[in-house]
Amino acid sequence: MEITELIVRAQELVQDGTLAYDQKVRRLAALATEAVPYPALSGACAQALEKRVICDMYEGNAPYTARYILPDYELAIRQGLSYLEMPPPTDLDGALAFLQVMYAYVPSVTTYPVYLGDLDKVLAPFVTDEITDEQLDTKLRRFWIGIDRMLPDAFVHLDLGPHDSRITRSIFRVERSLRQAVPNITLKVDPEITPDDLIEDAVRTVFETGKPHFVNHPMMVNDHGEHYASVSCYNSLKIGGGSHTLVRLNLKEVALLHGGSVDEFLTATLPRYVELTAELAEARIRSLVEGQHFFDTHWLAAEGLIDIDRFSAMFGIFGLAECVNLLMAYEGRDRDGEARYGHDADANLLAIQVVERVAELVAARPMPYCEGGGGHCYLHSQSGIDLDQDVTAGTRIPVGDEPGLLEHIATCAPHHHLFASGVSDIFHVDETVLRNPEAMVDIIRGGFASGMRDFTFNLDSNEFIRITGYLVRKSDLVTIAECGVVRHTSDHLAAGAENSFHLTQRAVKRIGCNERDAR
Repeated sequence: MEITELIVRAQELVQDGTLAYDQKVRRLAALATEAVPYPALSGACAQALEKRVICDMYEGNAPYTARYILPDYELAIRQGLSYLEMPPPTDLDGALAFLQVMYAYVPSVTTYPVYLGDLDKVLAPFVTDEITDEQLDTKLRRFWIGIDRMLPDAFVHLDLGPHDSRITRSIFRVERSLRQAVPNITLKVDPEITPDDLIEDAVRTVFETGKPHFVNHPMMVNDHGEHYASVSCYNSLKIGGGSHTLVRLNLKEVALLHGGSVDEFLTATLPRYVELTAELAEARIRSLVEGQHFFDTHWLAAEGLIDIDRFSAMFGIFGLAECVNLLMAYEGRDRDGEARYGHDADANLLAIQVVERVAELVAARPMPYCEGGGGHCYLHSQSGIDLDQDVTAGTRIPVGDEPGLLEHIATCAPHHHLFASGVSDIFHVDETVLRNPEAMVDIIRGGFASGMRDFTFNLDSNEFIRITGYLVRKSDLVTIAECGVVRHTSDHLAAGAENSFHLTQRAVKRIGCNERDAR
């Protein structure tokens, strides 16, 4: 970037009346990293990045922090924080204050922490029988308001479950009473451990607030061990670790550059662009670790709350739907668009072939400083950004073209086991489910039994809407349209995503019965 462009863009930012002070500060910091030279790339990789066939998620030319960081908050609370001169807390009020201070110093790509801890476990030692449910709700409600006001970004995330607890129930009550977009929540679900009435309590909370998101706990444990969390939006990583970076491959653009047979795509074109994406990831990882020396200098690493050996990187894909539909057309099998992803058995089978081939290639490509992923990137179904145009997020079926609920699950579920770091499929249901929340409990359990890793649903009539994985209030999108000024940084991203994807127009599913077949 030339100095003249830097000055012009900086001036535009400081004079932008639609941005709050803290939003300007963060955007100015991001602008500064764009002026830093990019890590060395081959000509082919640089060209693919410029054309956005591959994407660096606009993390900055020289990232100075890992994209996603998952501190071990349980360890922090047990041992205290030397850097922040904070001894271990001894009661619930002290624990909540301890966490609130610590959050202010946990970095990420957003500049806010994307992970606030598995709070039911972190706070469990401090919730004694002497504390009533009413007192617990009052304390957590105050803490919850602080999270929303001090960490105003919908990528802020915490986890609960799979066991039931007073803390989890209290959090759901607080969520329903406050109706905040921040923080985002994941409930870990284990068919052998998580009771139906806890899942139903979570479902009723979704009716009010659009959260929690649900994950298949046994599948996650198989990939990451017990010590994992789902953070930001659909990003599952090891606690005490995280992800150095997230790069992604636009499968639609790869298919447009191909134009030949499916076999040639799988054996030649796709491997070429997977390798270019991997090259981009490696360059960014080495820049962070060897150039910026993040793990040598940050206090979280020095105090043992993160460990580079628990980090990996995320290799994302998106545009699967368009890729498959193009390949079907190239071979004359699309029946004038009727045989397409989500609606045709051959197209769905081809989608599985494409994803399995990417997974095979990513698993075979060594990656430095990624011991958390066994020396390789995690494969990720990337849920889209606001700048994407005419391309579907991750491995989703295009918005508005989704089939019925059972067909939708049957199309998406076969992909899920391949995406250790998360996969994003969202189901939009109508308000009939309010009369039968037990039906949604059955659907969630059935989805996981069918092989789904993540399950998220929106209520059509809800004030809250999931954009890619994070939540926003529809009223905040209206505020942006009217005057442009909102408190949550993620609302600006959501407005762009809605303009590109029309996410509020997802096909709505009607939930009218408890089960598919009689028991």
